[in-house]
Amino acid sequence: MAFHVDSPAVSYSDDKMCSHYSYQTCEVSPQADGKFVVKPRTVEYDFEVQRKVPRLGCMLVGWGGNNGSTITGAVLANKLQLSWATKKGRQHSNYYGSITQASTTSLGIGPDGQEVYVPLKDLLPMVQPNDIEFDGWDISSMNLGDAMRRAEVFEPGLQEQLYPHLSQLKPRPSIYCSDFIAANQAERADNVLTGTKSEMMTKLREDIRDFKKSKKLDKVIVLWTANTERFCDITDGLNLTASQLLGSIERNAEEVSPSTIFAVASILEGCAFLNGSPQNSLVPGVLDLAEQRQVFIGGDDFKSGQTKFKSVLVDFLVGAGIKPTSIVSYNHLGNNDGKNLSAPKQFRSKEISKSNVVDDMVESNRVLYDEKETPDHCVRFLECM
Repeated sequence: MAFHVDSPAVSYSDDKMCSHYSYQTCEVSPQADGKFVVKPRTVEYDFEVQRKVPRLGCMLVGWGGNNGSTITGAVLANKLQLSWATKKGRQHSNYYGSITQASTTSLGIGPDGQEVYVPLKDLLPMVQPNDIEFDGWDISSMNLGDAMRRAEVFEPGLQEQLYPHLSQLKPRPSIYCSDFIAANQAERADNVLTGTKSEMMTKLREDIRDFKKSKKLDKVIVLWTANTERFCDITDGLNLTASQLLGSIERNAEEVSPSTIFAVASILEGCAFLNGSPQNSLVPGVLDLAEQRQVFIGGDDFKSGQTKFKSVLVDFLVGAGIKPTSIVSYNHLGNNDGKNLSAPKQFRSKEISKSNVVDDMVESNRVLYDEKETPDHCVRFLECM
């Protein structure tokens, strides 16, 4: 680490760092006369961080898609220190655009009165991207070299250097349930698991264990970066609790989605699961199981492009007392993402996710907006092939 904290609330040992933090907050109670009573409250937290950086593996669901082939190729390009010709000269691989690798944060004020900044990656013992091992699943059997070429994200000069490496990587068979993704995805589905949902979940667990053992890993993270699914039902007897959900998988219930099965398999193997698509993968039964097993889960769409810009702008405007009354956003979706979202049910999942990003901002300012008032919000998707 780039610094040492000299504080009675922080202690170091050979294997871990411990810190105590007092969080100051307030409890607010509404009164009958419309006023509020505010009571300051302190919540005490103790944090423990292992100093040893684990050997980490990441398994991507949808490894052969745009996201999967691009992140794998990007890490490989950095690991191999590749460069390629562009119109403006030689471009060298880097991690610009990565929050952990390319952003900084303030540690405090230095002796000269100036703020001292360090890279975010130096705040805690953190895995370096070049050290991450990748694997994953996809309903398409295409190797990652051909998937990279199909995605058309990288410059041709970089593609040629990466292809001999990526073409050796092939996704493991994945779960394909035609009811949850668009019918136009059937032509890609030549690498799918068979059997009941319980049997397929068992195979996923075996895949995780095989990857962890073969690469001698300490931890594995499973990341859903596959097609957007339609929303699944959330009903009593199906998925409200861990026992209901496990029972539904065992009896091969149709309304248990592939992403939920991946989440359950990950939790049962003690692996963190992150959902990068806008469907409701993390049903109450998944949350219950994760809490029981003390496994980290999270995610509701990556929201890294148009959605992020929209939420930042709305937050700025509402925070400045300016009232947006109409929001129209266009998403230009290329390759298979746009193709899958051309189906109404899958589009609806994305639409809900993108529309919800302004709700909290509106809720925070009832000076601008009446109780049931919201901006006129239109989300438009344009498929670009």
